[in-house]
Amino acid sequence: MLGKEAQRMEKGGADMLHLDVMDGNFVPNISFGAPVISAIRKCTPMKFDVHLMINKPLRFIEDFAEAGADIITFHAEAGSPVYETIEKIRSFGCVPSLCVRPLTSVDEVFPFLDKIGMVLIMTVEPGFGGQPFIKETISKIADLRAECKKRGVNPDIEVDGGINAETAALAASKGANVMVAGSYIFNCPDAAGAIARIRSAAENARA
Repeated sequence: MLGKEAQRMEKGGADMLHLDVMDGNFVPNISFGAPVISAIRKCTPMKFDVHLMINKPLRFIEDFAEAGADIITFHAEAGSPVYETIEKIRSFGCVPSLCVRPLTSVDEVFPFLDKIGMVLIMTVEPGFGGQPFIKETISKIADLRAECKKRGVNPDIEVDGGINAETAALAASKGANVMVAGSYIFNCPDAAGAIARIRSAAENARA
């Protein structure tokens, strides 16, 4: 089922597959682990952005890298030393990405901007799909883009939570360039149409 859905997204024109790993502790939900990602990896050549919503992610970097992750996103709040986790991700040839929850200041990622390839701004509280976009997170995107410009670095800025064509445009207008959409795309029979609407809205907002 997951493999077929991954292939549907690939055919629909998605740039990458964002895979949420939840441990029931860091967030109040449980999803899947490295073995499932390894199985999905056999179904598609798409880039895998593995989002670790787990406590002390440093312990599991090797597992997810070997399962097929291209990008490994972990939370600044998750209890692992950030520099060490970044370096561990790099050591396996993956792109390190750092994430903050809606109530965490985006300043938490500033010291690491020259070490990472992406920052994920959560626009909902992580753990459950289908939540509405938290508009108060928009200022964090703008602040992050301004800080990146100030420091002369250019990591991707990803947003995740409540993303549809309208909210993608809002996030893009403030500097986000990677949109994670779950329910809006996966619940749509025409995945290609949903992906195209998000892409077009974001591109128009950046124009």
